[in-house]
Amino acid sequence: MNKEYLNIAMVAPSLNAYSETFIRAQKERIKANVFYYFGGFLPLYLENYGRLTDRFVTFRMNLKRKLGIQIKNTEEKSFVYSLKKNSIQLVLAQYGPTANRVADICKSLNIPLITHFHGYDASNETVVKDCNNYEKVFSYSSYVIAVSLVMRDRLIALGCPKDKVIYNVYGPHPDFEAVEPKFSKKQFLSIGRFTNKKAPYYTIMAFKKVLKKHPDAVLLMAGQGELFDTCQNLIKYYGIEHNVKLLGVITPKEYRDLLAESLAFVQHSITAVNGDMEGTPLAVLEASAAGVPVIATNHAGIPDVVLHNETGLLCEEHDIDTMAGHMLKVLSDVGVAKQFGEAGKQRIKEHFSLQRHIDSLQKLLIS
Repeated sequence: MNKEYLNIAMVAPSLNAYSETFIRAQKERIKANVFYYFGGFLPLYLENYGRLTDRFVTFRMNLKRKLGIQIKNTEEKSFVYSLKKNSIQLVLAQYGPTANRVADICKSLNIPLITHFHGYDASNETVVKDCNNYEKVFSYSSYVIAVSLVMRDRLIALGCPKDKVIYNVYGPHPDFEAVEPKFSKKQFLSIGRFTNKKAPYYTIMAFKKVLKKHPDAVLLMAGQGELFDTCQNLIKYYGIEHNVKLLGVITPKEYRDLLAESLAFVQHSITAVNGDMEGTPLAVLEASAAGVPVIATNHAGIPDVVLHNETGLLCEEHDIDTMAGHMLKVLSDVGVAKQFGEAGKQRIKEHFSLQRHIDSLQKLLIS
């Protein structure tokens, strides 16, 4: 294997999903010839090429059928053909179910596999069960990447050999380090998908308590998801439409601009009923890198990054009273918010930079 500059197949379910900037950063920054396959756990497309089952491959499949040669799966054969055509030397599978689907293919072609877990794929009980507890993923993968310490322990408990599990949390884009917070508004900011594990309704409920003492405070919530309408209805029910604004999907630049004027970042992540958990939320890393304190929960990888009473304030899951108290604390003392924010920015620089994340991944790719 040429270790100087590999031909790598990065396989992921989606192409540039707005919530997956961490995958985009890997794709753009690792030193390799990256062939980005996407469109499901078994990929259907190759970036800058199109659908894998192109006319030539389809012609070959149809010809074999006419000759009586049995073809089990056109999509799978097309993926195999593309891997061979592009002389792929290693597959980096984004998410456990992706790795579970392509592991046998990699094994049959003698192509090494690295599996990158991100969150739900290591914790959602149904997903894990559907993937047979990742038996073949753990068996064939050279390395298995976890983005939180809780996830690392979870993967080992599922049966992954301890020496294969690598803890490598994401890093925020350097542009966030350039943010200079002004702490100019009584404004809290939240960004993320409106899903059960992020429990955006708890953030709203905690903030409503804050309004009793600070009726002019504002909460901005960016993102989309299945709980968006539910949260909108909750805001209307409480009659706090002037205080809580749902922004929908915003760009990284818009996020940075809002961080610069906000008092703190807030997120009340919980373990969902089906076991679904966060990995380490990138938005938390980005807020800390920007010098904005984080108010969140002791959940998954959040306490790996946020140090309680040093770079932010943490509470237990479902404890909206304590979360409200934490918001009131920074409202009553902006100096504390600045102190936490500065400490958080320094912590990200020293321990969670994007370059550190990419360098760690690069070492695995060439080992």
